[in-house]
Amino acid sequence: MGDVAGEEDVLCRVHSSCIFGHHFNSIECDCREQMEISQQLIQEAGKGIIIWLEQEGKGNGHFALLKSVDYKRKGVAQAEAYEAVGFKRDARDYTQAADILNEIGVKSVRMLTNNINKVETLTQHGINVVGIKPTKL
Repeated sequence: MGDVAGEEDVLCRVHSSCIFGHHFNSIECDCREQMEISQQLIQEAGKGIIIWLEQEGKGNGHFALLKSVDYKRKGVAQAEAYEAVGFKRDARDYTQAADILNEIGVKSVRMLTNNINKVETLTQHGINVVGIKPTKL
């Protein structure tokens, strides 16, 4: 939203796809709510960036989601459920988001996130992250 090229302190949400949260309004995750909060903050600021990455199931895919259902029903956290069925706790990669931000040419971003791994990856790839604004409800 808005002209962000060459701008500093631009609000930025790097968001991974979540079919259950966005299409089925699942109560098991807060993906949809985090996106809504990010959109509202960007709208209030008058500019910002949302980068949508196809990394369903914390990057493990739909099959991992389906295999982990029994563990989730027992109250196991999603990351641990993935490990229990043979997948990584979090297999997401934010390198493409860094590439996009470099291409856009923003000078610095303020991340809309609860995930420090996003910040670390973007910083490692030359993105100047000047702060974090949590999207936790």
